[in-house]
Amino acid sequence: MDYKPVGAGKNVRDVRRALPEAGHWKRFQSPVLVKEYGMVTWLEFSPVKPHDLLVTASMRLQVYNSRTSQLKKTVTRFTSQARSGSYRSDGKLMVAGDDSNLVQVFDGSSRSILRTFKGHTDPVRVTRFLPNKVNVLSGSDDKTVRVWDIPSQAAVSQFDGHTDYVRSGCVFGGNPNLVASGSYDHTVRIWDLRANECVTRIEVDDPVEAVLALPGGGVVAAAAGPNVHLLDLLMGGRRLTTMGNHEKTVTSLCLDSAGGRLVAGSLDHHIKVYNVQTFKMTYSMGYPAPVLSVALSADDTRLAVGMASGVFSLRRRAVTAKEQAGAAAAAAKSPFVGSRAYYQRGASHRGGDDDLRIEQRRKRGLADYDKFLRKFEHSRALDAVLSNNRTGMTVVSLLQELLHRDGLVSALAGRDELSLDTIVRFLIKFVDHPRYTDVLVKVADTLLDIYGDLMHQSGRLADLLVRLRAKVRMELRVQQDLTMLLGSMDMLLAACRISHARAPAAAAAADDGAPAVPA
Repeated sequence: MDYKPVGAGKNVRDVRRALPEAGHWKRFQSPVLVKEYGMVTWLEFSPVKPHDLLVTASMRLQVYNSRTSQLKKTVTRFTSQARSGSYRSDGKLMVAGDDSNLVQVFDGSSRSILRTFKGHTDPVRVTRFLPNKVNVLSGSDDKTVRVWDIPSQAAVSQFDGHTDYVRSGCVFGGNPNLVASGSYDHTVRIWDLRANECVTRIEVDDPVEAVLALPGGGVVAAAAGPNVHLLDLLMGGRRLTTMGNHEKTVTSLCLDSAGGRLVAGSLDHHIKVYNVQTFKMTYSMGYPAPVLSVALSADDTRLAVGMASGVFSLRRRAVTAKEQAGAAAAAAKSPFVGSRAYYQRGASHRGGDDDLRIEQRRKRGLADYDKFLRKFEHSRALDAVLSNNRTGMTVVSLLQELLHRDGLVSALAGRDELSLDTIVRFLIKFVDHPRYTDVLVKVADTLLDIYGDLMHQSGRLADLLVRLRAKVRMELRVQQDLTMLLGSMDMLLAACRISHARAPAAAAAADDGAPAVPA
């Protein structure tokens, strides 16, 4: 297996991608309308090329070629309404629920039934594959969420916290141990498969029709009534914003491949596109019937919309020459790319100014610290990454890799005063950085375990430890002050809510001539 270089993105990803405005969506043209046998309740593109479209309608699953819009396969192994047909991440298996309380797994090529899961007592509305490829998530009108094991054909987890129909669910791509569910009891719940319990419960104002985990796993989008809520899980489900541009219930959500655009479909016959970085609506499309489902292909060139009239629309986006050149450059495996005429021009041909040139960049070699890390020379790798003014993100990423390898002790042991000086100064500089604190605290603990009894013998290291302790204490005081401030704000907000709740009663009492209720 090839060695993968240490990437700064392991610790933090800084997404700086400019999102085009309405022009991007205006290029979705030439809509093809296909009539199905019933309401199109769910759409999903295959995650692998050629990104076929899976349509859930009536008592069947239909697979369409996304390029030609021609029907390729039909799965009719249902005795009642089919629900939520979904692909596995490799595109080889499909899963769907139905109104006969079953969850079925199908072979994507032969369409045969591989597994049938029985246990729900009411229609199954949600089915998804988990990232590990061997488990299936399901949500039902029996108010339960279950996780099934494909090899053993048994339920490995059952969650009973909801008090009304479970109509939506999603999995977290970055964390295979978490799943989310949305219910008509006005709540979104996050379930931990390791503890078999709800770790976060978030209340919203309306029944939840759709939930979607945004890239990174820290934010969940929830469609409830005519609004789309963005919920911050790192803050216990605090509502970041509410996007209320729809006039009727939002029924479906999907993301583009970069995770920067959120597409929402509604019963008001419209889909609307939101920029998740600015929380603003950037585009809107109208359709002839209420929208029940929306889906974008993995290459962002196909947009499918399913409607209550039993019709789904498939639009194709015109790809610009710049995008085609970029795709060709990415796909090229050798510098000799072109047509037959390209080869016949000869090696001496220099080309014209209007010729398309595809430049192939030279493959970058490994950095010095990656070379040492590849040879398991952990101490030399740490010395290399601390030299040459490396960025803090690069150093912390390597320290995190050493922690994963259980190589931090060997990297820190056997050092002299000069090398320890560099490490401690790095800790002093970045220990209060919120993105690096978890890693650097573990490094500091390990350093003190190894050299705690020897640090006082060096005046320089002793002074550095005093500075490190002072900085940690200062950060702790700041955190305590922030905690007290949050507590005060919670009390003020609670008082405001009580005042608003009593205001109507006071007004009614004043109208009747009765004494007002004291605030």
